[in-house]
Amino acid sequence: MNITENNTVAEVVTNNIKSADVFKKYGIDFCCGGGISIKKACEKHGVSFTSLEQELAKINNNTSKAYNYDHWKLDFLIAHIENVHHTYVEESTQILLQYVAKVAKVHGHHYTEVVKINELFNDIAKELASHMKKEELILFPFIKKLVKGEKEGVKVAVPHFGSVNNPIKMMEEEHENAGDIMKEIKQLSNNYTPPKDACNTFKALYAKLDEFEQDLHQHIHLENNILFPKAILLEQKNNQ
Repeated sequence: MNITENNTVAEVVTNNIKSADVFKKYGIDFCCGGGISIKKACEKHGVSFTSLEQELAKINNNTSKAYNYDHWKLDFLIAHIENVHHTYVEESTQILLQYVAKVAKVHGHHYTEVVKINELFNDIAKELASHMKKEELILFPFIKKLVKGEKEGVKVAVPHFGSVNNPIKMMEEEHENAGDIMKEIKQLSNNYTPPKDACNTFKALYAKLDEFEQDLHQHIHLENNILFPKAILLEQKNNQ
Protein backbone atom coordinates (compact mmCIF):
# COMPACT_ATOMS: atom_id res chain seq x y z
CA MET A 1 0.00 0.00 0.00
CA ASN A 2 1.39 3.39 -1.02
CA ILE A 3 0.62 5.63 1.93
CA THR A 4 -0.31 9.27 1.35
CA GLU A 5 -1.43 12.05 3.65
CA ASN A 6 -4.97 11.56 2.39
CA ASN A 7 -5.23 7.96 3.59
CA THR A 8 -7.11 7.61 6.83
CA VAL A 9 -5.34 6.14 9.84
CA ALA A 10 -7.89 3.31 9.91
CA GLU A 11 -7.17 2.42 6.25
CA VAL A 12 -3.45 2.02 6.92
CA VAL A 13 -4.01 -0.07 10.06
CA THR A 14 -6.58 -2.25 8.32
CA ASN A 15 -4.12 -2.87 5.48
CA ASN A 16 -1.29 -3.77 7.89
CA ILE A 17 -2.19 -4.22 11.54
CA LYS A 18 1.48 -3.88 12.56
CA SER A 19 1.30 -0.20 11.58
CA ALA A 20 -0.85 0.27 14.69
CA ASP A 21 2.33 0.20 16.80
CA VAL A 22 3.73 3.18 14.89
CA PHE A 23 0.56 5.22 15.37
CA LYS A 24 0.48 4.20 19.04
CA LYS A 25 4.05 5.44 19.45
CA TYR A 26 3.01 8.91 18.28
CA GLY A 27 -0.21 8.95 20.31
CA ILE A 28 -2.43 8.77 17.22
CA ASP A 29 -5.79 7.06 17.80
CA PHE A 30 -6.17 4.33 15.19
CA CYS A 31 -9.25 2.75 16.73
CA CYS A 32 -12.27 4.93 17.51
CA GLY A 33 -10.67 8.05 16.01
CA GLY A 34 -9.08 6.33 13.04
CA GLY A 35 -11.42 7.82 10.48
CA ILE A 36 -9.42 11.03 10.02
CA SER A 37 -6.72 11.50 7.40
CA ILE A 38 -3.08 10.96 8.30
CA LYS A 39 -2.47 14.61 7.46
CA LYS A 40 -5.01 15.77 10.06
CA ALA A 41 -3.75 13.25 12.60
CA CYS A 42 -0.18 14.51 12.16
CA GLU A 43 -1.28 18.13 12.51
CA LYS A 44 -3.32 17.31 15.60
CA HIS A 45 -0.41 15.58 17.35
CA GLY A 46 2.44 17.69 16.00
CA VAL A 47 3.97 14.78 14.12
CA SER A 48 6.02 15.05 10.95
CA PHE A 49 4.34 13.10 8.14
CA THR A 50 7.78 12.35 6.69
CA SER A 51 8.94 10.72 9.93
CA LEU A 52 5.71 8.75 10.20
CA GLU A 53 5.91 7.66 6.57
CA GLN A 54 9.49 6.44 7.02
CA GLU A 55 8.58 4.32 10.04
CA LEU A 56 5.57 2.85 8.27
CA ALA A 57 7.78 2.02 5.27
CA LYS A 58 10.17 0.11 7.53
CA ILE A 59 7.33 -2.20 8.49
CA ASN A 60 6.48 -2.92 4.86
CA ASN A 61 10.12 -3.40 3.86
CA ASN A 62 11.08 -5.48 6.88
CA THR A 63 12.63 -8.73 5.71
CA SER A 64 14.11 -11.36 7.97
CA LYS A 65 17.71 -12.38 7.41
CA ALA A 66 19.26 -15.71 8.24
CA TYR A 67 22.39 -15.40 10.37
CA ASN A 68 24.77 -18.14 11.39
CA TYR A 69 24.64 -17.29 15.09
CA ASP A 70 26.57 -20.44 15.96
CA HIS A 71 29.71 -18.93 14.41
CA TRP A 72 29.52 -15.64 16.30
CA LYS A 73 31.89 -14.75 19.13
CA LEU A 74 30.06 -14.95 22.45
CA ASP A 75 30.58 -11.29 23.34
CA PHE A 76 29.18 -10.30 19.93
CA LEU A 77 26.21 -12.64 20.41
CA ILE A 78 25.54 -11.08 23.82
CA ALA A 79 25.60 -7.60 22.29
CA HIS A 80 23.10 -8.79 19.68
CA ILE A 81 20.80 -10.30 22.31
CA GLU A 82 20.87 -7.12 24.37
CA ASN A 83 20.53 -4.64 21.50
CA VAL A 84 17.96 -6.58 19.50
CA HIS A 85 15.95 -8.84 21.77
CA HIS A 86 16.20 -7.09 25.14
CA THR A 87 15.44 -3.75 23.51
CA TYR A 88 12.51 -5.31 21.65
CA VAL A 89 11.06 -6.71 24.89
CA GLU A 90 11.47 -3.39 26.71
CA GLU A 91 9.79 -1.39 23.95
CA SER A 92 7.08 -3.92 23.13
CA THR A 93 5.98 -4.56 26.70
CA GLN A 94 5.18 -0.86 27.09
CA ILE A 95 2.96 -0.97 24.01
CA LEU A 96 1.34 -4.29 24.93
CA LEU A 97 0.59 -3.26 28.50
CA GLN A 98 -1.47 -0.40 27.11
CA TYR A 99 -3.21 -2.64 24.59
CA VAL A 100 -4.14 -5.41 27.05
CA ALA A 101 -5.41 -2.92 29.63
CA LYS A 102 -7.62 -1.13 27.10
CA VAL A 103 -9.01 -4.29 25.50
CA ALA A 104 -9.72 -5.87 28.90
CA LYS A 105 -11.51 -2.73 30.07
CA VAL A 106 -13.59 -2.21 26.93
CA HIS A 107 -14.25 -5.81 25.85
CA GLY A 108 -13.66 -7.90 28.98
CA HIS A 109 -17.37 -8.09 29.85
CA HIS A 110 -18.07 -9.93 26.58
CA TYR A 111 -14.73 -11.62 25.85
CA THR A 112 -13.72 -12.70 29.33
CA GLU A 113 -10.49 -14.30 28.09
CA VAL A 114 -8.93 -10.87 27.52
CA VAL A 115 -9.18 -10.15 31.25
CA LYS A 116 -7.04 -13.22 31.94
CA ILE A 117 -4.68 -12.29 29.09
CA ASN A 118 -4.24 -8.87 30.70
CA GLU A 119 -3.26 -10.52 33.99
CA LEU A 120 -0.90 -12.98 32.33
CA PHE A 121 0.86 -10.38 30.22
CA ASN A 122 1.39 -8.13 33.23
CA ASP A 123 3.01 -11.13 34.94
CA ILE A 124 5.35 -11.91 32.04
CA ALA A 125 6.27 -8.24 31.59
CA LYS A 126 7.42 -8.03 35.22
CA GLU A 127 9.24 -11.37 35.07
CA LEU A 128 11.09 -10.56 31.85
CA ALA A 129 12.16 -7.13 33.13
CA SER A 130 13.73 -8.75 36.20
CA HIS A 131 15.13 -11.63 34.14
CA MET A 132 16.90 -9.40 31.63
CA LYS A 133 18.46 -7.25 34.37
CA LYS A 134 19.95 -10.35 35.98
CA GLU A 135 21.42 -11.34 32.65
CA GLU A 136 22.77 -7.86 31.91
CA LEU A 137 24.23 -7.25 35.38
CA ILE A 138 25.41 -10.70 36.44
CA LEU A 139 25.54 -13.46 33.82
CA PHE A 140 26.51 -11.63 30.65
CA PRO A 141 29.39 -9.63 32.21
CA PHE A 142 30.94 -12.87 33.50
CA ILE A 143 30.66 -14.57 30.12
CA LYS A 144 32.34 -11.55 28.54
CA LYS A 145 35.14 -11.86 31.13
CA LEU A 146 35.61 -15.47 30.05
CA VAL A 147 35.80 -14.42 26.40
CA LYS A 148 38.34 -11.73 27.21
CA GLY A 149 40.34 -14.09 29.42
CA GLU A 150 40.59 -16.69 26.67
CA LYS A 151 41.64 -14.06 24.15
CA GLU A 152 44.35 -12.66 26.43
CA GLY A 153 45.42 -16.00 27.90
CA VAL A 154 44.42 -14.95 31.42
CA LYS A 155 42.60 -17.08 34.00
CA VAL A 156 39.29 -15.63 35.20
CA ALA A 157 38.63 -15.85 38.95
CA VAL A 158 35.75 -17.91 40.27
CA PRO A 159 32.68 -15.61 40.50
CA HIS A 160 30.62 -15.06 43.66
CA PHE A 161 27.90 -17.33 42.27
CA GLY A 162 30.38 -20.24 42.08
CA SER A 163 29.92 -21.42 38.52
CA VAL A 164 28.29 -20.09 35.37
CA ASN A 165 26.02 -23.16 35.58
CA ASN A 166 24.14 -21.65 38.53
CA PRO A 167 22.79 -18.46 36.91
CA ILE A 168 22.31 -20.34 33.64
CA LYS A 169 20.08 -22.90 35.36
CA MET A 170 18.03 -20.07 36.85
CA MET A 171 17.73 -18.30 33.49
CA GLU A 172 16.61 -21.51 31.78
CA GLU A 173 13.92 -22.07 34.41
CA GLU A 174 12.69 -18.51 33.91
CA HIS A 175 12.71 -19.03 30.13
CA GLU A 176 10.51 -22.08 30.58
CA ASN A 177 8.09 -20.16 32.79
CA ALA A 178 7.87 -17.30 30.28
CA GLY A 179 7.24 -19.80 27.50
CA ASP A 180 4.44 -21.43 29.51
CA ILE A 181 2.75 -18.08 30.07
CA MET A 182 2.86 -17.27 26.36
CA LYS A 183 1.43 -20.73 25.56
CA GLU A 184 -1.51 -19.99 27.84
CA ILE A 185 -2.02 -16.58 26.22
CA LYS A 186 -1.90 -18.22 22.79
CA GLN A 187 -4.56 -20.76 23.80
CA LEU A 188 -6.81 -18.13 25.37
CA SER A 189 -6.57 -15.97 22.24
CA ASN A 190 -7.32 -18.89 19.89
CA ASN A 191 -3.85 -18.67 18.34
CA TYR A 192 -4.03 -14.85 18.32
CA THR A 193 -7.22 -14.84 16.25
CA PRO A 194 -9.36 -11.77 17.06
CA PRO A 195 -13.17 -12.00 16.97
CA LYS A 196 -14.85 -11.05 13.70
CA ASP A 197 -16.26 -7.88 15.24
CA ALA A 198 -12.95 -6.87 16.86
CA CYS A 199 -11.90 -3.22 16.82
CA ASN A 200 -8.47 -2.22 15.60
CA THR A 201 -6.97 -2.14 19.10
CA PHE A 202 -8.16 -5.70 19.66
CA LYS A 203 -6.62 -6.77 16.35
CA ALA A 204 -3.39 -4.88 17.09
CA LEU A 205 -3.14 -6.57 20.49
CA TYR A 206 -3.32 -10.08 19.08
CA ALA A 207 -0.97 -9.28 16.18
CA LYS A 208 1.58 -7.80 18.60
CA LEU A 209 1.27 -10.75 21.01
CA ASP A 210 1.95 -13.11 18.10
CA GLU A 211 5.03 -11.09 17.11
CA PHE A 212 6.14 -10.95 20.77
CA GLU A 213 5.97 -14.72 21.11
CA GLN A 214 7.96 -15.27 17.91
CA ASP A 215 10.69 -12.90 19.10
CA LEU A 216 10.73 -14.59 22.51
CA HIS A 217 11.24 -18.00 20.88
CA GLN A 218 14.24 -16.69 18.91
CA HIS A 219 15.55 -14.88 21.99
CA ILE A 220 15.40 -18.04 24.14
CA HIS A 221 16.86 -20.18 21.36
CA LEU A 222 19.95 -17.97 21.10
CA GLU A 223 20.55 -18.21 24.84
CA ASN A 224 19.54 -21.79 25.69
CA ASN A 225 20.95 -23.49 22.61
CA ILE A 226 23.98 -21.39 21.67
CA LEU A 227 25.15 -18.91 24.30
CA PHE A 228 24.71 -20.95 27.48
CA PRO A 229 26.27 -24.27 26.31
CA LYS A 230 29.27 -22.42 24.88
CA ALA A 231 29.66 -20.37 28.06
CA ILE A 232 29.75 -23.57 30.12
CA LEU A 233 32.46 -25.03 27.86
CA LEU A 234 34.42 -21.78 27.99
CA GLU A 235 34.35 -21.81 31.79
CA GLN A 236 35.50 -25.44 31.85
CA LYS A 237 38.40 -24.51 29.59
CA ASN A 238 39.24 -21.54 31.86
CA ASN A 239 39.31 -23.80 34.93
CA GLN A 240 41.65 -26.41 33.43
